[in-house]
Amino acid sequence: MLRAIADDQTVLEVRGATITAVLDELRARYPALERRLRDESGALRRYVNFYVDGEECRRLSGADTPLSAATELMIIPSVAGG
Repeated sequence: MLRAIADDQTVLEVRGATITAVLDELRARYPALERRLRDESGALRRYVNFYVDGEECRRLSGADTPLSAATELMIIPSVAGG
């Protein structure tokens, strides 16, 4: 779902000092991603997981988690079924 919005790319090079800054940059490149990743108030969507170097960001500082140039940020939507 997210890959289709990002021109079928699985890896994107994005700079930003925090998750919020990275998401702002992604919004500029791929506006349709915004509603998939953040809610109307700008908060991270609960059903999307954000991992900073393998650690779930909600266990860190959430959207304010600092990032470096070497940081890997993985964005993975939850999968549910029944």
